[in-house]
Amino acid sequence: MTLWAGRTGGTALAPEVWDFLRADDNELLPYDIEGTLVHARRLHQAGLLDDADVREVEERLAAITLADFEESDEDVHSAIERLLGEVGRKIHAGRSRNDQVAAAFRLYVSHACAEAEEELRAFALTLLDVAATEAETPLPGYTHLQRAIPVSLGHHLLAWVEMLERDRKRFRFAGAQSLQSALGGGALAGSTLQLPPPPDAMRNTLDAVADRDFALDYLYAAAVLFTHLSRIGEELVLWTSAEFGFARLPENAATGSSMMPHKLNADVAELARGKSGTAIGRLTGLLATIKSLPLAYNKDLQEDKPPVFAARADIAGALPALGILVGGLVFDRDRMAAACADPLMRATDAAEALVKQGLPFRDAHEQVATTVRDGSFVAPEPSPGPGYMATRGIDVAASIAAARERWQ
Repeated sequence: MTLWAGRTGGTALAPEVWDFLRADDNELLPYDIEGTLVHARRLHQAGLLDDADVREVEERLAAITLADFEESDEDVHSAIERLLGEVGRKIHAGRSRNDQVAAAFRLYVSHACAEAEEELRAFALTLLDVAATEAETPLPGYTHLQRAIPVSLGHHLLAWVEMLERDRKRFRFAGAQSLQSALGGGALAGSTLQLPPPPDAMRNTLDAVADRDFALDYLYAAAVLFTHLSRIGEELVLWTSAEFGFARLPENAATGSSMMPHKLNADVAELARGKSGTAIGRLTGLLATIKSLPLAYNKDLQEDKPPVFAARADIAGALPALGILVGGLVFDRDRMAAACADPLMRATDAAEALVKQGLPFRDAHEQVATTVRDGSFVAPEPSPGPGYMATRGIDVAASIAAARERWQ
């Protein structure tokens, strides 16, 4: 029996309609249980549930599992009400599925954001461990995918960590946005029962049931994260290719070919790169769903949860897998050093050396460019290697230590 069956006289929906309308929101179970417990205590405070009722609610809620769900349950909310038994017929007083689902979904997003922060932390610490080992390892720096200026591998990995740190801030913001409670909003205008407000209640009841900004914030954070992971993945694909040859893939984080016996593929990096498009699509999809909805609740909002559920699963899969991949890379330091030995990568250093002697930079640039064109360019000392980053005003070891302190 659906929660609204009284209006239709118990007339069963056509199977095709039932299948179309039924929500696949089982992931909300622990969060709806939490919200239902809060609501039960509000009813108790208002004298609408007695002590025995509240104890029964608490005991029954603690025992509910997904195994108790049935095909006849329209969604997680109706399943919980059914499983509460007779006291379940009282539990919906002063509450609508509109504020119920919004409250549970907010709790879900809050937990998903905290989970993402922990997964980001683990990946960042792995990167910092590798960066510490490779703090002075020469690596060609690129612009336009052409060799530009030598850097160190440690410094490059720190750039990845900086991206992740901004991602962590975005998830933290999204988590904070989801902390307000929608309970008390009712269908859209509260209840004549005048229940005590829940902690952190939203100010406006219409907004409480209609707002999905917190879900958009989460999907935005996920989309930017996967954009970063895509950039990281692309560099890993390049570095482990024969053309670059800067690193070898660990066999526990790579795949082979079903036809070519010699292949070892960077599938983890490639899939992380590929999932960026899906992550962006989830954000734009929910934006498009919400953009024209009148207040307050509309069934369209049932489409808010699948992209968030999927984003959470992708984040939980991608970050640990990339951590194993990066942590297991074997870098070819000789190959990277040979690439950095290209004299032309020191052309900017040569121009700046002339500036130190008093020459205007534009004149120095033109003078060095002329020697590059006629083949007479000679790279200045020191050669890229230990201490080279310090000549450019960059203390990689100190940066790694500071980053580690921020992530601990």
